[in-house]
Amino acid sequence: MRASLSRYSLTGLRQGAAGLDNYRHVLDHEALGEVLRNTMVWVVAVVALSMLIGLGLAQFLSKEFAGRRYVRWAVLVPWAASLVITARLFTLIYDYYHGILGEVLLRLHVVDTPVDFLGDDRWTMASMIAVGVFVSLPFTAYVLLAGLQGIPGDVHEAARVDGAGPWQHYRHVTLPLLRPAIAVATVLNIIYVFNSFPIVYTLSERTPGFGNDTTITFMYKLAFKSSERDVGMSAAAGVFNVLLILAVVLVYLRVTRVTEDVR
Repeated sequence: MRASLSRYSLTGLRQGAAGLDNYRHVLDHEALGEVLRNTMVWVVAVVALSMLIGLGLAQFLSKEFAGRRYVRWAVLVPWAASLVITARLFTLIYDYYHGILGEVLLRLHVVDTPVDFLGDDRWTMASMIAVGVFVSLPFTAYVLLAGLQGIPGDVHEAARVDGAGPWQHYRHVTLPLLRPAIAVATVLNIIYVFNSFPIVYTLSERTPGFGNDTTITFMYKLAFKSSERDVGMSAAAGVFNVLLILAVVLVYLRVTRVTEDVR
C-alpha cells in the first residue's frame, strides 16, 4: 500500500509521496480497458471449462475400471508440475515452425497452412485458455471427486427405489449434494486462475504491448517492461487486483448463498 502512494526512480529508489496520482494514472492508462476484457475472458473461460470438464472427469474417476489407480495418478501430473515448465513446454508444442500441434493439424488436413498460435492475436487467447484448463483440471476433478464420494450410498439407493431416472437422479440428488464441492472448486479456481502469472506471461511474451495481458501481467509490465517502468503505478495496479478478486469472490459467494436459501 505504501508503495502505491509513492514515487520511484527507474532504479527503484523512493523519491517521495505521490498521493493518489499512481491510482489515477492506472485508471487513465489507454490499455486498461483491453486488459480488463482479457482478464474477464481468461478467468470466465478457464474456470467454466475446468468445472464442466472436471465434473465429467470426476464422474469417470469415480467408476470402477481396470487401471483406475494409474489413471488417477496420471491426472495429477499437470497439477504437480511447475507452471513455468508447463507453459514453456506448450510454447514448444504451439511453435509456428516446429510445433507438434501444428504438424498434426497439417497432416490431418485440418488446416492448410501452419497456425501461429502464439503470434496471431486470433489464436493467442484461445491457446492460453487451453493451457489454463489443462493445469486446472486435476485440482478441479479431485475436489469434485471428493464431493461425489462423500455422497452416502443409501441416498442413491433411495432415489433408485423411488423410480428416479438417470437424469432425474443426477439433477435432483447428485448435483444438490455436490453443490458445496462445486462452490469450493469454483472460488479457489477463480483465485488461482486470476493470479496465474506464469502461463499468461510465458505464452504472451511475444505479443507487443498489452494485447493479451491480464491484470496480473499488466501490473508486472508497468514496473519492468513497459515504457512507464513505474513501480508506484505497478503497486497501485496490485491494490486494484486485490480489490477486484475480493469483489468477484464475494459476489459469487453471495449469489451461491442466495440460491441455496431460495431452494
